[in-house]
Amino acid sequence: MGNIVAIVGRPNVGKSTFFNRLIKRREAIVDAVSGVTRDRHYGKTDWNGREFSLIDTGGYVVGSDDIFEAEIDKQVELAIDEADAIIFMVDVETGVTGMDEDVAKLLRKVEKPVFLVVNKVDNNKRGEDAVEFYSLGLGEYYTIASINGSGTGDLLDAVVEALPEKEEVEEEQLPRFAVVGRPNAGKSSFINALIGEDRYIVTDIAGTTRDSIDTKYNRFGFEFNLVDTAGIRRKSKVKEDLEFYSVMRSIRAIEHCDVCLLVLDATRGFDGQVQNIFWLAERNRKGVVILVNKWDLVEKDNKTAKEFEKYIRKEIAPFTDVPIVFISVLNKQRIFKAIETAVEVYKNRTKRIKTSVLNETLLPIIENNPPPAYKGKYVKIKYIMQLPTPQPQFAFFCNLPQYVKDPYRRFLENQLRDHFDFNGVPVSVYMRKK
Repeated sequence: MGNIVAIVGRPNVGKSTFFNRLIKRREAIVDAVSGVTRDRHYGKTDWNGREFSLIDTGGYVVGSDDIFEAEIDKQVELAIDEADAIIFMVDVETGVTGMDEDVAKLLRKVEKPVFLVVNKVDNNKRGEDAVEFYSLGLGEYYTIASINGSGTGDLLDAVVEALPEKEEVEEEQLPRFAVVGRPNAGKSSFINALIGEDRYIVTDIAGTTRDSIDTKYNRFGFEFNLVDTAGIRRKSKVKEDLEFYSVMRSIRAIEHCDVCLLVLDATRGFDGQVQNIFWLAERNRKGVVILVNKWDLVEKDNKTAKEFEKYIRKEIAPFTDVPIVFISVLNKQRIFKAIETAVEVYKNRTKRIKTSVLNETLLPIIENNPPPAYKGKYVKIKYIMQLPTPQPQFAFFCNLPQYVKDPYRRFLENQLRDHFDFNGVPVSVYMRKK
């Protein structure tokens, strides 16, 4: 189970610099695989072998500082609800501001670990200035300079130390399917239609689902858990549809599932927020099925579905090998097809391919289409194996792994997809030295 650490604070105190610093180390590894970095406000990082998700809440508020005034309390409340630990960042240059005091007031009531971090402390004089932050009533603080990283080590030691150990073991390991998407796309109605009972009361107001419920479900002789993330609004204050909110909910669900059923509203299209959720699933290497709901409301001519599908695939490139199912929850159209597809994706994600089969199938193809020579050196791929990981990862052993570039990795990934069905599943390709 992943822990979530949220970074809160008013604008321009250096939250993003700090966030990028932590994620970069890690992204260098993670994103080298697909060569895409999308959403800059959420990432995974690890410290002393503990992995956690990091959220830069500032990235989710668009607009001027005065809009932020109103939003920041909501952000902090959400972070308090959803995160396992909170980093509250302040800026030594400006000293304590009224907004800092507001945030501190909210954080003083919290049972969770809160780390007060004074940023931009890059000399002794500023170290002395930081003392005034004791007045926030949050006790000890950490001084850092996120621009060059000084002080971040001690802070991260403390954060990782404070994160709750998550229970790794569940009695029964049923596959988990998470139903995700933006508010009002029809997630709860989809689950209701499947279960055939109104366990969730569905209304047209965004965010009326009170509780994330796991429903054990058996269909097609296949048993799984259905995880509904239709938004747990515990706090009556959070009335607005904050993008940050649905992202937080989705992160939680995505990290704990095997396959994401991404429900989108056909009348709204595959917009930014839906894309964010898609890339979260991809970055966490989960299976994905895209469900286009409310298809009955769209004006159609004879090729609309084809066109719409083409448009989605263009948006999700390079990971385009994803099933797209057009459904109408209202008319109960193709909702079982959606689950059947999720089961197939689950099987693809857990598929093991024999080393002998991999090599017999792919080595001849690689011989006919070798990696392009680089600086006059030829790369020879000798041997391929699937790594023993929960999702498909393949190691290609060769003499000069550093010379194999992204386009060729993508070629290898596509060969894997063409010969062995990995529909709906991110595939990782690693070049290793023989």
